[in-house]
Amino acid sequence: MTQFPKLVALLSLGGAVLAGAAQAETIRLSTYVNETDIRYQGFLKFAELVAEKSEGRLTVEIFPSSTLHGWSDGVDAIQGGVADISWISADTRLPCYRVTSLYPAAIDLTDQIGLDSAYAELIAPEAANVGLIPVINSNYSYDQEWWFQGPIDSLSNLDGKLVRSIGPLVSMMIETWGGQPVFIAPGEVFQSAERGVVNGINMGVATYSSWQLWNVMPYMVNANLFYGNIQYMMNLDRFNSLSEADQAALLEAGKESEIWLQPRYEDWIDGQVGNAVMKGGGAAVSISAEKRNTMIADIAEKWTPEVDGACGPEMAGQIRDLFAAHQK
Repeated sequence: MTQFPKLVALLSLGGAVLAGAAQAETIRLSTYVNETDIRYQGFLKFAELVAEKSEGRLTVEIFPSSTLHGWSDGVDAIQGGVADISWISADTRLPCYRVTSLYPAAIDLTDQIGLDSAYAELIAPEAANVGLIPVINSNYSYDQEWWFQGPIDSLSNLDGKLVRSIGPLVSMMIETWGGQPVFIAPGEVFQSAERGVVNGINMGVATYSSWQLWNVMPYMVNANLFYGNIQYMMNLDRFNSLSEADQAALLEAGKESEIWLQPRYEDWIDGQVGNAVMKGGGAAVSISAEKRNTMIADIAEKWTPEVDGACGPEMAGQIRDLFAAHQK
């Protein structure tokens, strides 16, 4: 009989431990990348770091391949609770981000992590206005390029070609070069290219490779015309509902996963291009630095009024100064 109170105490303690474990919060992370993409490994690392840094209080559940929502629906998905963290495309509710997350500039990627972090800090107040907070920066600048079915005379002379676009800057580029922009979500590009809906594709090498698009449009033009930062943002109310320790865990995990991923990401992209060219019948050509700079200058001149109008002169100047400090 004397053991009975001890048994009750032990059972109560065990129940409390289990109850504490059951209270771990799940963070739903939505991404358009699929599980063969190296960036998916980066999200797995992020989830591992979040669990470690929050001492198990937070769990990140990853939803790849746009399974939770479409390409342009990130803000709505976060605001509506469909996802807690998601990529944010060129949404009109984020006017400055919309016209600067892709920007015509030749960027030195030596300190891309620092550049992306500084950009996220500049854009954070605008994000907060619509209930969002930047959590992870995408290593996007490295690989946003162009593909066609065969050689073209010049990227700046598209001669009426229908080219897949992902946002307003890319659409303006395509139109400036005599082409016609067509919006297609990443998961639909293969069928569109295969059926001739588009004659060319603007896309990141990682996304292009993971969706096996080298088979339908094997000719790549390596132009390096962009700064690109597709940010993953979180619902600000959800973020603020967390303890300070768990908020720090999320942000620290975001930074550390970026650092962990960057060299793996770049090596994987280089390997994908190399394999496609050497083994898969693909081709990759690079434009000259002189041609690149001429094309960037032409586009930047036309894009400047858009940026000034969307960001305001002061913010626009800060963003341009940031890019200038990291130019090649």
